[in-house]
Amino acid sequence: MENPAPSATEWEEPATFGEALRLHTRRFGESYLLLHRAIIQPDEPFHRDTLKGWALGRRVPRSAASMDVLARIEQRYGLPSGYFKSKLPHPGRATTMPSLPGITPAEQRRLAWHLPDDFGKRTCAQQAEILNWVRTVVISGSTEFRRYQAEASKIRYSLRFPSLTGRKPQAQRQRRMEEADLVIEEDDIDRIVGSIEAPPRLTAEMAELIRFKSSTLTDIGFQRTGVWNDETILQKVEHLGLMFGAMRAARDGPVVGLSVPARHLTLAMLVFPRLWDWYVQWREMRRGFFTRWEVDMLRLASALTRKKTGWLRQMPDLAIRLTPIAGLISEAEIIAARVDWGAACDRLHGHAAARAKEIERVARVHRDPFEPILSVLQADSPVGEYRKIADEILRLAPNPDRHPRAAAEAARSFLLIRLGLHLGLRQKNLRQLMVCPRCQLPRSERQLETMKRGEIRWSERDHGWEVFIPAIAFKNAGSSFFDGRPFRLVLPDLADLYRHIDEYVRRHRQVLLGPVADPGTLFVKTVKVTSRSAEYDQNTFYEAWRLVIQRYGIYNPYTGNGVIKGLLPHGPHNIRDVLATHILKQTGSYERASYAIQDTPDMVAKHYGRFLPQDKSALAAQILNQVWMEA
Repeated sequence: MENPAPSATEWEEPATFGEALRLHTRRFGESYLLLHRAIIQPDEPFHRDTLKGWALGRRVPRSAASMDVLARIEQRYGLPSGYFKSKLPHPGRATTMPSLPGITPAEQRRLAWHLPDDFGKRTCAQQAEILNWVRTVVISGSTEFRRYQAEASKIRYSLRFPSLTGRKPQAQRQRRMEEADLVIEEDDIDRIVGSIEAPPRLTAEMAELIRFKSSTLTDIGFQRTGVWNDETILQKVEHLGLMFGAMRAARDGPVVGLSVPARHLTLAMLVFPRLWDWYVQWREMRRGFFTRWEVDMLRLASALTRKKTGWLRQMPDLAIRLTPIAGLISEAEIIAARVDWGAACDRLHGHAAARAKEIERVARVHRDPFEPILSVLQADSPVGEYRKIADEILRLAPNPDRHPRAAAEAARSFLLIRLGLHLGLRQKNLRQLMVCPRCQLPRSERQLETMKRGEIRWSERDHGWEVFIPAIAFKNAGSSFFDGRPFRLVLPDLADLYRHIDEYVRRHRQVLLGPVADPGTLFVKTVKVTSRSAEYDQNTFYEAWRLVIQRYGIYNPYTGNGVIKGLLPHGPHNIRDVLATHILKQTGSYERASYAIQDTPDMVAKHYGRFLPQDKSALAAQILNQVWMEA
């Protein structure tokens, strides 16, 4: 059947999908029945009432088959490809597809967002190509470090301390064992491959170390230098858990550990140099080279055994718990340590300091922090390039009346990017940012200092949304940037930022919270049936940011979604690189770049700004070119 001729070539563009479908069927003088006959084959199970339901707004197309029908209508009426999909109440929603062979339902849900609507009609070779691209570029990120990380994560071996960290990674496994009425003997734990909960004695020792390093006052008779904050505690617990997990792992297993029974593990083992040599060389064998990670661990060992202030040095009673390890800790060494604990600590302190210097000379960088965002940093305007992600979120944002939760998640994603670009905060400060709605009394500076958090609130004096963060809340609180004074910034009302903040605080945030108690933070998780808290932690916030980049940032050549070619998945910390590099490109000043990320020029030069040689040359050329322009 030939395509019909339109009765009009100009029209007022409708806002919704149903209105658009009604308009164009009238424009071509067709009923739903005629349209159905023209585009649907007799053997296709597509009912004509579906078209009517679409036009009246009772239904919306979601399946791959429905998207194919929309494409046929667009072709028949001479409309651009994707015209109708762009008017759906949820244009960014993943198209539902039949089950894909060899792919679990959970993985298919992750992949669905990134697959083209006609995926099912493509050849097997094309499908394999698309799946490989999505898995390597979008899901995992195709950097060398990501590939190593994905491979290493397949074999888990660390010890976990859920009572100290609040995380319970073994809950599902324990539930399965309870349901199967299984009882695990203590000796059987040593044969389990994977992360397990640390034994009670080691957990108690770790708790004592944490109390020593984090309490306001030390116990009488003890001395220390420096205090650990919550993030440092989690980091040290994780790193020591990896070390003790490697010791526990079987020698003949995939981890190639030391086969030390879990009940024999104790922090007192850390005073023996040969054990540390084994561990850093074991890590080098797994990775292929040394990194700063080993240097930091050796410095931790040195700090724990430092004279007067080292916690391990001040705990000689731990020596009674030591047991030999073949080839690493002998019975004679244990006896010597028990007789003179201070001398044992001195030996380890000197050894760790020397080893740290040796490894630091040859350590390599495994994870280039700039690699995932290199395409952004190479742009003339890195901030302008990254801002495209926020614009893409708005383009695909669903109708909040019809899809309130999805709209709330889109609003949260938008503000993550926008506030990140305006504030340049570290992940912790952005994640823990409290919110005070309009017409409510903001928290005092003293309250925020006690909480070690900042707050976004409405400033009546400046008639704008203000971000206020006490200096103590920052990682570099002692930096010359702060000089003991708080961070305060009134956000600019650019591109309707205030409207988006107001809508999120007033409407969308409540949708995300559901029935769970409000943690008071600006950014909250989408509460599910199993959720116990709506507050993000370090890992969930990182994954939330990464998901935004996967869905809206990375350009997908197969779907046309995403806005930045060459972008890879990354976390919130990279936005500091974007800001610092942008200002370096524009001004050439490390000092000005440091203002954007609340740091010092030296730190920007060392860690954050990717100031490429061509950028330096371009800035110099601008100055020199003025001579010729003025001549």
